[in-house]
Amino acid sequence: MEIGLIGLGKMGGNMRERLRRAGHTVVGYDRNPEVSDVDSLEAMVEGLPSPKIVWVMVPSGDPTRATVDALGDLLGEGDIVIDGGNSRWTDDQKHGNLLADKGIGFVDCGVSGGVWGLENGYALMAGGDPEHIKTLQPVFDALKPEGEFGWVHAGGVGAGHFSKMVHNGIEYALMQAYAEGWELLQKAEMVDNVTEVYRSWREGTVIRSWLLDLMVAALDDDEGLSKIRGYAEDSGEGRWTVEAGIEHAVATPAITAALYARFVSRQDDSPAMKAVAAMRNQFGGHAVRTDAPAGGDQAGTDRAPDQSDAARAADAGSDSAAGES
Repeated sequence: MEIGLIGLGKMGGNMRERLRRAGHTVVGYDRNPEVSDVDSLEAMVEGLPSPKIVWVMVPSGDPTRATVDALGDLLGEGDIVIDGGNSRWTDDQKHGNLLADKGIGFVDCGVSGGVWGLENGYALMAGGDPEHIKTLQPVFDALKPEGEFGWVHAGGVGAGHFSKMVHNGIEYALMQAYAEGWELLQKAEMVDNVTEVYRSWREGTVIRSWLLDLMVAALDDDEGLSKIRGYAEDSGEGRWTVEAGIEHAVATPAITAALYARFVSRQDDSPAMKAVAAMRNQFGGHAVRTDAPAGGDQAGTDRAPDQSDAARAADAGSDSAAGES
């Protein structure tokens, strides 16, 4: 099969190579001329036989929208566009309708596998018309992992990316649980070798997973993770999962907490925690951390409540034993 592939970054470039290894002809286009097979989107489309099949692997949002719009003008009836990026499912529905008006098919495909996909294959979650899926099956078969699983036709347009969104939301929660467990083992100083404990969990336990394997690999590279700053971005899918949970009245407390933990990671000195510390001091007389005086300990000092603090707490009827901690 001959296919066009737009976006030849870490995943797109490896997908091109995996497809070629499976015997498919791939015409790749990227804005970076060093990796592109052709010098323009138009040249890529012209180089494909009809019906033309084009796979899009560019960032979600405006880049994908602009690419789909451009393909809508370049392609014709019977051609098919696949969006393999991390687009929001609501964009898929708009793109599907836009292209359908021109007789162009549209399939959304959530892709998981990262930089390991070239050798291991990519987990694929596709949404679209069954006839379009059937046409594209040789491509899916080439990209997916070996074996029975790793590929699904999830439903109509949007179902693929909705499935991938929930997949990534679950991933947020799993990573957060592994991270919290690691921090607790490190902090408690009860375990002599935390890395070896994590390594032991890779066989025979109910929490073994590829993420655990990757965590152990990271600890082997840097046991204390001292080279990494405790800052984690979110790429959108976690937020969308939480929003979808709200829309459908489905509680997602673990995923939501994991998302919020990433927000907190971006603050050197959390304003919200300042407010919590201040309130704890007001109702219970708990010590708070303050900036050190000039020439003092830059890490701060503990300020015990003075007499007026205690008086205010008594006037308010506060009981530190019964109050929140």
